[in-house]
Amino acid sequence: MTAPGSHGAWTTDAFSRVARPRGDVNKLPAAGEDAWRLPRHAHIIVYETDDGNEFLTVYDCGAAQKPPSAQVIGNLVRVDADHETERQPTGYIVRMREESRLERLDADHWVVRGE
Repeated sequence: MTAPGSHGAWTTDAFSRVARPRGDVNKLPAAGEDAWRLPRHAHIIVYETDDGNEFLTVYDCGAAQKPPSAQVIGNLVRVDADHETERQPTGYIVRMREESRLERLDADHWVVRGE
């Protein structure tokens, strides 16, 4: 699988449905079982795929010039935290405005909840 905007080989871990380039990308701190902490200024870039799924790329801060903190395959079904959403041609951007948690509901569904 090749991730949108990538130039390298990607693999998918079938158990966790986490897409990552060579080496581990999930650098978000754990917030319990199947949950990870998002900083106040995190950005989640959501690419809509042709098969109806989504590819989520999480950045600690939209202004920081650094690689993503995590990338997951699945659908972001809800954001229950202070945020702004901006539509893009290939999906949308969720700009967080408070500390929150990215939680896995099941293998293909994710939600963001405020702390």
